[in-house]
Parts: sequence; C-alpha cells; structure tokens
Amino acid sequence: MSDHKIVFLTDGVVTLRPVLRADIPFALACVNDPAVRRFIRATLPAMEANEEDWFQRLSKNRETDVLLALEVEGSVIGFIGLHRISWTDRVATTGAMIKDVAHRGKGYGTRAKMLLLHYAFYELNLRKIRSAAIAFNTASIRFNEKCGYKREGILRQELFNSGEYHDLVQSAVFKEDFDPLWHAHVDKHNIVL
Repeated sequence: MSDHKIVFLTDGVVTLRPVLRADIPFALACVNDPAVRRFIRATLPAMEANEEDWFQRLSKNRETDVLLALEVEGSVIGFIGLHRISWTDRVATTGAMIKDVAHRGKGYGTRAKMLLLHYAFYELNLRKIRSAAIAFNTASIRFNEKCGYKREGILRQELFNSGEYHDLVQSAVFKEDFDPLWHAHVDKHNIVL
C-alpha cells in the first residue's frame, strides 16, 4: 500500500477522491445495508462480483459519470458523484450517500456537495445540476436545499419502496444561484482551494 494520499477535492474537513478497488468492500456493505438501501433503490442483494462490475464500469463511463469516495479523517464514509453528464446541454445529476448514521447530520454531506458543485460549475462548466429524492427522504431534500437546489417537480407515486408507492421529488440548482451560496460557504468555513 502506498503512503501517498489521494486527494481530488478537499476543503480541509472532507476529501473527495477517486474510487479505488479497495473501496469495493465498503460499497458492498453500503448497498446491502437496509438503512441505506431504502434510499438508493437497491432491491436485490448485491454480491462482490456485482460491485466488481460496478467498479469496472466507473472507468469506462468517466466521460458521463464522476464518482468520488467521501473521506473524513482518512476514512471513507460514503460516495458522491455527478451522473449522466450531458456535455451538449451542460447538465448532470448528483447523487450522494453516507453509510453510517453516526456520520450523518454533521455537515459532511453538505461540504462534499458544495465541493462537487463548485467542481461541476467552475471546472466542468456545467450550468445545471439535478437531483431526485424519494419523498420520505426529507434529510436529502433539506441537504439539497442547503446547497441551492430548488424544487422543480414531483413525480407522483413514482417509486415502489417498503410495500408502498412514493412520490419522487425533483430539484435542481443553476450556476448563478449557486455562486452566492459558494462564496458564503467559503467565508463561513475559511476554505482555501
């Protein structure tokens, strides 16, 4: 194992880095955890081979999907990414997941998403980032709103989960709406990129 720390983006508290083969066991634990699975729409048990395939697809889809491991104090606590990037329309969809409840509600997800959005808008030159959350995932909806997302619509009874159909809340943030939030975030947390 190398002593070289891999950092793609960091604000000094959270670090976003490329997903490594060594992250496969953590990913496998995430997608099989009932507390996580209900929010990411995984319904079948995932096996190690499934996660190996997922890992292989990451490098093949890097023009349209950017997935990063979210680290705090050197430990992976989740994943965050940009998906279905359309270079013509300059839009993408975000997704984020923090596995353990102990790491949720501490601002790590918000810090990670702000870094990811800054990257999307200022380095990739995207103009709009979308997100969708199952309606009962109020923490995810609030988390997106903190990062500037505005509700664009609701797909009624779109998803089947835990024996019921649920609405899907769609939201998005535009670069011009994100810009003042980014500057306030940088000032509040004394971030130097």
